[in-house]
Amino acid sequence: MSELLLVVQQSNEVVVVQRREIAELFGFETRNKYAIEANGRQVGFAAEQGKGGLAFLARMFMGHWRTFEIHFFDEMRQLVLRALHPFRFFLQRLEVSRADGRPLGALQQRFAVFSKRFDVVDGSDHVVLTVSSPIWRPWTFTFERHGTELARVEKKWGGLLREGFTDGDRFRIAFQPSQLTLDERSLVLAAALFIDLQYFERKAR
Repeated sequence: MSELLLVVQQSNEVVVVQRREIAELFGFETRNKYAIEANGRQVGFAAEQGKGGLAFLARMFMGHWRTFEIHFFDEMRQLVLRALHPFRFFLQRLEVSRADGRPLGALQQRFAVFSKRFDVVDGSDHVVLTVSSPIWRPWTFTFERHGTELARVEKKWGGLLREGFTDGDRFRIAFQPSQLTLDERSLVLAAALFIDLQYFERKAR
C-alpha cells in the first residue's frame, strides 16, 4: 500500500491545498493541482490531466461542466487514485477508482435550494454517506451516516495574500477514528476536490 493511502487510512486529519499558477492571476484557467498534507508535510498530490488547446478551451469556457480527469499520486509519483468527471449540465458527478481501474464509488450532487448537498456512493451506486453544507455554514461539509457525523471537510481561510497570490483554497479533512473504511476515506479525500471544483472555483461561481 502506498504511503498516501496509509496516511488516509491512519490519520484523523488531512489537508488539501490548491496550487495556483501565475497565469490564473491574469484570467487564464490552468490545470487544477493540489498538494495533500498530513502532520505538516506533503504526502501526495493530485493533478488534472489533459494538455493541449482543446483542454485549455474547455477549462476557459466550459468550467466545471466539462469532462476532465484528476489523478492522485503519492510522493514517489506512483498513481494511487483516478477521479473522472463526466460531462454534466446539472447535478455534477465525480467517479473515483483505484489506479488499477477498480471502481471505488462516486460523489453525486443532489438538488438543494438552501444548502449544498451531495451523496457518497460505493461501487454499486449505493449511498454510504450523505453530505450537506447548510446556508449558515457555507464553508463546512459534514459527512453523515444515519445521522451520525463521520467526517468533515472545511474550507480554511488562509489570508488575503495567501488566497490571492500564492496557494489557492485550503481544505481540512477531519475523520472520526475507526468509523470509515479505507475506500470510504479515499472517497472523502476525493470529495475535497469535488467541493472545491463545484462550489469555490471562480469558474464554478
